[in-house]
Amino acid sequence: MLKGLKEYVKGAYNELINHVVWPKWDEVYKMTIVVSVFSAIFSLFIGFVDYIFRYVLQAYYKLIKS
Repeated sequence: MLKGLKEYVKGAYNELINHVVWPKWDEVYKMTIVVSVFSAIFSLFIGFVDYIFRYVLQAYYKLIKS
């Protein structure tokens, strides 16, 4: 079993080093900026929806309580 694990790790390492095409650093940088901007916009959107739901639910509960 240990020999099989050793061969698996060696094969995985060989695959990562010799067969994977890694992106260039400038491409990684650009995609990081894109993901960061999208995450910020998505967070603002989720915050806005949360605020609207809270407002609507508070108005609903106030209406029911009256």
